[in-house]
Amino acid sequence: MGKRLLVVAHVPSDNTLRLRDAVVAGARSDEAGNVETVALTPFEAGPAEVLAADGIILGTTENLGTMSGALKDFFDRTYYGVIEQTEALPYALYIRAGHDGTGTRRAVESIARGLKWRAVQEPLVCRGAWQESFVEDCRNLGLAMAAGLDAGIF
Repeated sequence: MGKRLLVVAHVPSDNTLRLRDAVVAGARSDEAGNVETVALTPFEAGPAEVLAADGIILGTTENLGTMSGALKDFFDRTYYGVIEQTEALPYALYIRAGHDGTGTRRAVESIARGLKWRAVQEPLVCRGAWQESFVEDCRNLGLAMAAGLDAGIF
């Protein structure tokens, strides 16, 4: 295998599971190249998984105007174990937001800045009532991230 992409996504519902699965499907598609994709919940992932990754996609719901408690738990357990070794790690973020996702985006970006991770695209915010187009948007996110890793763009 070439590079390794880690997907850490909170999936508390059938629809959020569909989004995570779409990210993974895009990353594992033939167009994505030779990238190993590992998908874990925030409770399953920790420092070892982050250190083994060449890139990471974070997925969270908007909970009370911020990231999910599950993703916050992941950062709480992982932050100091990776901070010195993962500077410039390429990352992308998608948010399933019932409202606008602003506080969620701000919270995750603040932690990523502290880690000195490098956002490779604007966060994908799947905002408002459920739309089937969210699934394709997430697939495209996974594809773009994996293809960029495979091509050495990031």
